[in-house]
Amino acid sequence: MNTEFSMAERQFTLIRYPEKHQHKSLQAWDSADELLIEHVEAHLDALTSISNNQGPNEDQSETSSTLGPMLIFNDDFGTLGCWFTQYNPIWISDSYISLRSLQENLRRNHLKPVMNEEGALTSPVTSLTSVENLTFMPESAPSVIMLKVPRTLALLEQQLIDIKRYAAPGTHIVAAGKIKAVTKSVSALFEKIIGPAKTSLAKKKSRLVFSILDESITPIPSPYPETWECKGATGQTFVLKNHANVFSRQSLDIGARLMLEHMTVSANETVVDLGCGNGVLGVNALALAGDCKVIFIDESFMAVESARLNVLENFPDKIDQCEFIASNCLESLLEKQQSPWITKILCNPPFHQQNAITDHIAWQMFNDSKHALVKGGQLVVVGNRHLEHHVKLKRMFGGSDVLASDKKFVILGTAKR
Repeated sequence: MNTEFSMAERQFTLIRYPEKHQHKSLQAWDSADELLIEHVEAHLDALTSISNNQGPNEDQSETSSTLGPMLIFNDDFGTLGCWFTQYNPIWISDSYISLRSLQENLRRNHLKPVMNEEGALTSPVTSLTSVENLTFMPESAPSVIMLKVPRTLALLEQQLIDIKRYAAPGTHIVAAGKIKAVTKSVSALFEKIIGPAKTSLAKKKSRLVFSILDESITPIPSPYPETWECKGATGQTFVLKNHANVFSRQSLDIGARLMLEHMTVSANETVVDLGCGNGVLGVNALALAGDCKVIFIDESFMAVESARLNVLENFPDKIDQCEFIASNCLESLLEKQQSPWITKILCNPPFHQQNAITDHIAWQMFNDSKHALVKGGQLVVVGNRHLEHHVKLKRMFGGSDVLASDKKFVILGTAKR
């Protein structure tokens, strides 16, 4: 695995968390990161030269004290956070894995903590999740806001709505992404919400988007969370709220629909909705067995919060029977309790991480499930037929049964022996 990231005579050792599960060909940065770093460094050099009347290669130690806050959105594995630590950036992500990657990479590169106003040592990067509020007084508007263009346009829309509140006319706003990610729709969102936008020429299969705040554009209210309805296995209508980055946030996806039709949950079970999204499977479990305990787990903070909202919306009296955990697979759960105690795990494994197609997440989900399940406990998996989850389940559990299927999806069940 290539872990050494070098630019402008600086070098970092960077990993994609969790390192032990990543394919050796995957690295923690891409050309979009490199373009952002190159551009923002040049911009900051120019500001430093102007404000301090010094050459662009002289000491930048005073720059962070004279600039407003630096914001970084959607830093996939902490590369940008590590590079810009001298500016004490505020780092915002919807990904638990991105957050753990940042924390691990800061540690590996011995990036030193800083002294806060109370005299305590804190991380040089202030990390916030996508569901935490970020507010600034007018005199401390951000000087630089940089984004990696997310996979989901809805997430970009929500982030630009937020940025509109934070930014000032002098804020330097720049985004980066692979060529296929920087679409006309991306530019249109910038122009609709922020102001005029233009893109750079492509370089190393990535490009930048530059935008200037137009104060004449009226701020638009966030359309998120979106709300829609679906029927559960008992015929009950669920009202579902879905934050911007939740998978299939406007309707029930085909795999989840098939799972709803064939789910079984018994009294007093402890059920995990693994990769919960908006939590519809866990909500359905509460409808099937009102006294069961349900643990909702996802690596998206917006997904976990959506699941919490949906329990409150549909079964407010059962909220104390539920846990909501942001985690890499079952990692956080297993760290809290070593002995097996889960009776059923419902799972629709993803087959990509950021922009990389991968099956390591499914492997880890199945392996973690084996450790968390009690003897005889059941793992129920729904997925596209072409993913061949039955091969993984045979290797890990000794086999699986087809519980239901259609032309595209299959539900597999297996038990811990």
